[in-house]
Amino acid sequence: MLILCYPKCTTCQKAIQWLEARQIPYTYRNIKEENPTYEELKEWYGRSGLPLKRFFNTSGLQYKALALKDKLPGMSEEEQLRLLSTDGMLVKRPLLVDERGVLPGFKEAEWTALLSQE
Repeated sequence: MLILCYPKCTTCQKAIQWLEARQIPYTYRNIKEENPTYEELKEWYGRSGLPLKRFFNTSGLQYKALALKDKLPGMSEEEQLRLLSTDGMLVKRPLLVDERGVLPGFKEAEWTALLSQE
């Protein structure tokens, strides 16, 4: 299991504490220092079954600075994925990547459901 996080993000910290409390092993990756590549994002998005917008950090400063709320609807999926791959701060975090699925953001119920699958 891979967890992409930003160390200063309180939601990421909460997710890590949640995993550790349950003794669930994971690999940690700093999303700001090692941004997901286009290829990774394309694969993860495809595996997630979620709308691509869920992968954007819509409350982030970069999202607002680029006025993406207005621009995203007019962009193709490829353009959106390429944009996400340019800056880890655009990506919703934490991002959980596991063989059972991919989840952007930390919602305890979603993580519990995914990680309890055999």
